Formats: sequence, structure tokens, C-alpha cells
Amino acid sequence: MSPSSRSPLYLAGLLAGAAVAHAAVPRQFDAIVPRVLPGSARTWTYASGAVELALAAGLLAPRTRRKAALATAGFFVAVIPAHVQMASDWRHRPAALKAAAFVRLPAQVPLICWALNVAKNSEGRS
Repeated sequence: MSPSSRSPLYLAGLLAGAAVAHAAVPRQFDAIVPRVLPGSARTWTYASGAVELALAAGLLAPRTRRKAALATAGFFVAVIPAHVQMASDWRHRPAALKAAAFVRLPAQVPLICWALNVAKNSEGRS
């Protein structure tokens, strides 16, 4: 199996790991849910974890990989407001934590590109 053919599997693993984290330690994710969203932060935390799990499953099947990869790119864009919320809330924390919060924002770009690359390399399979 070539590295490029493993890429969707690694992306699925990242999403599945994030989904497990949302369920195992939801409080840390609750804290970054933008306060403008309606309902409880915990509902959004669990919902985003469920979406991550569904996306991971879609990436695993060649038949659904392209659509799941495109949806994953969209999901990575959709969670940018949570990272903005975190950066805003953490701006007065110690330097290392503040840096971690600010690094998460530009880190979305390679994740989006990765998902789009998986979609591109899955052309004709959806």
C-alpha cells in the first residue's frame, strides 16, 4: 500500500480519534463552542464528534470516499469559528497555551488541503 493510498486511512484515523476525544473529554470541547450558537455547548460537542465519526466511516469506503473527503474539507472550514473562539478566550493564558490556541487556526489550512487531496485522488469513485 503506497503512502498516497494510506492517506484516506490516516485522515479517517484522525477524525475517529477526534470523535473519541469529543466523547471522552467533552468539557474541553464545550469550552470552544462559539457562544452565538443556539442550545447547549455539550450538544454541539457530541454532534461534532458524531459528524467526525461519520466522516471517518465515509473515508474508509472507496465508494463513498470522494464525497466524504469533500464533506470533511467542509467540516474543517465549519469548525474554524471554534478555533477563533478558543484563540480569543485563551489570549490571556500563559504563552505556551496561547501559542497552541493560535496555531490551531492556520493548522486548519493543511487539514482542508489534505481532505481536498483525498477527494481529488478518489475521482470517479463516488
